[in-house]
Amino acid sequence: MSDSLRVGVLTGGGDCPGLNAVIRAVTKSLILRDGAEVIGFEDGFEGLIEHRARTLSYRDVSGLLTVGGTILGTSNKANPFDYFGRDGADVSDEILDYVREIKLDALVAIGGDGTMSICHGLQEKGLNVVGVPKTIDNDLVGTDRTFGFDTAVTIATEALDRLHSTAQSHHRVMILETMGRYAGWIALYAGIASGSDVVLIPEFEYDVDEIVRVCRKREQGGQRFTIIAMAEGAKPIGGEMAVLKVVEDSPDPIRLGGACHVLGRALEHHLDSEIRTTILGHVQRGGTPTPYDRILSTAFGEAAARCVADQNYGVMVALQNSQMATIPLEEVAHKTRTVPKDHEMVRAALSVGTSFGVPM
Repeated sequence: MSDSLRVGVLTGGGDCPGLNAVIRAVTKSLILRDGAEVIGFEDGFEGLIEHRARTLSYRDVSGLLTVGGTILGTSNKANPFDYFGRDGADVSDEILDYVREIKLDALVAIGGDGTMSICHGLQEKGLNVVGVPKTIDNDLVGTDRTFGFDTAVTIATEALDRLHSTAQSHHRVMILETMGRYAGWIALYAGIASGSDVVLIPEFEYDVDEIVRVCRKREQGGQRFTIIAMAEGAKPIGGEMAVLKVVEDSPDPIRLGGACHVLGRALEHHLDSEIRTTILGHVQRGGTPTPYDRILSTAFGEAAARCVADQNYGVMVALQNSQMATIPLEEVAHKTRTVPKDHEMVRAALSVGTSFGVPM
């Protein structure tokens, strides 16, 4: 590769622990190994559309490994094929013109399923793109793990641990609602790690009567409290997911939230125990990434830089069987990875008596 290699990097979608660690790894790898110039676009694809960019030096990205958030900023609304800033116009051709104007050789885009879908569309139009899988939800197809997930699980687990002592002291049913959108990975892993009695995820529609049965059995057996880990996308049999609000100018307008309140109201008519609900919310997204996420982010960033150096475009880097791999963007775009009902962690939870809110 020549020293004239110019590579863009952006962070799309919601913020996530480990974004800065990926920016650091991509930038340092490209500078040290390939003598590249790295251009950071501000606020995700919005910066690419509105021409807001700056050169990232080696020093600019030093010290970022432990820093939460993203130094570039991000946006979960800036879809180039349906841009909210131009009344839903398709501005993808403008992006290609701009990329040619600034002589950008490739773009490394760090994001979740929405970002990867946009990347696939831009790749099909001729832009050289490499994707990096980011989301606390762990719901991207083609990778065993996304960075940010481990940190979110750690935060949710700590919250469940703290609720455990309060529930035990006051003989309460405590329901903690995690993020995760339409996949239950965070609630599943945090539920197992915390020893939650009930884990409710979108992949298993729950039966209120079954949850009542579990709570009563614990009350009658002398365990006068119950811990419930609940994904925001969990819903009762035949019911709907709890929608907090609709953001009209977002590519993903549905904002879930309040599932724990729905369940709490359903349970209070059947149990003697007091019921308390907690929505963990955005604290799952913030703060310093765990050591595992720092390592994974670094590995992903280096792998993405290597793809650029090898001109291996149109792919997302991935973790498969504990090894770095790549997967074509077309196999990732517009897809969601949910928890298989026969997943090994589901079996592990069932084996120690955890309930998924349905007779099993």
